[in-house]
Amino acid sequence: MKNINYIVALILIIFWVIGFFTHFMGYPIHFLLIGALLLIFVNVLHDDRNNPTEKI
Repeated sequence: MKNINYIVALILIIFWVIGFFTHFMGYPIHFLLIGALLLIFVNVLHDDRNNPTEKI
C-alpha cells in the first residue's frame, strides 16, 4: 500500500509539472502538488508509527 501512494504522488507531481509549464487549468493545477505532498507526508508519518526506532 505504501508503494501505491508513492506512485500516485509521483504521477500527481508529473501532471503538476506538465500543467505548470503549459498553463493548463491555471491556478487550480497547484492542488495536484498539494495532494502529492500530502500523500508523501502521510506515508512518512505512517511509516514512523509502524517502525519506531530506538533512541538512546
